[in-house]
Amino acid sequence: MRMSKLPVVSCLLALASLLVIAGCSINVKKNKNGEEQNVDIQTPVGGIHVNTDQKGSDGNSNKANVNISSSLFGVKVVAVEFLSDDPPEKIAAFYRDQLKRYGGILECHTKNSHGDAGDVDVKIGKDGKDEDEEGNRLACEDNGGSTLELKVGTKDNQHIVSISPQDKGKGTDFALVYVQTRGESKDTI
Repeated sequence: MRMSKLPVVSCLLALASLLVIAGCSINVKKNKNGEEQNVDIQTPVGGIHVNTDQKGSDGNSNKANVNISSSLFGVKVVAVEFLSDDPPEKIAAFYRDQLKRYGGILECHTKNSHGDAGDVDVKIGKDGKDEDEEGNRLACEDNGGSTLELKVGTKDNQHIVSISPQDKGKGTDFALVYVQTRGESKDTI
C-alpha cells in the first residue's frame, strides 16, 4: 500500500511521549495477530485516539482514524485508500457528484501520489474563528501531475479525494481524506 501513516503515527507518538511527563494513561489494543489497532492516550490536558483496525485484501492497513482533542483545540483525520478496476475518469466523475453537496470543488493536478500524504493544509484558529475567509480557503499546491485531487470545504473542515492511475495503467488507486479542526470555542469533535 502506498498511503503511509508512519509520519502521522510518528508525530502522535512523539507528542504522546511529551504528554507522558504530564501524567497520562495509555491503552493499546492489539488484534489477534498482536498488531496494534487502537491506541488511546488520556492526559490531564486532552486525549489522542488512533484507530487502524481495518485491513485491505492484501493484508495492509488501508484506513486510519486519528483524533486529538483538548479543551483548547482538536484535530480529526480520517483517511482510507482503495483500489478499483475502474478508470480514473469514472472514479473522478462519481466523487465530483458526491462532493458537490459540500460546496464548490477545487480540482488540482499534482505530481505527488496520495501516498505522500503530507500536503494536507489545516488551520486551527486560536479561538475557533478564522482571521479572514481568504486565509481559510483551500488551494492547489502543485500543478501538472497525473494525480487528481478533488478538494472541498475549508482548511478547518475539508474533504479530499486523491485519484491516481495504477502503475500498470489499468485501474485506479484512490484515497479519501476528511480533516476537521477546531479552536477553543468550537464544539468538540
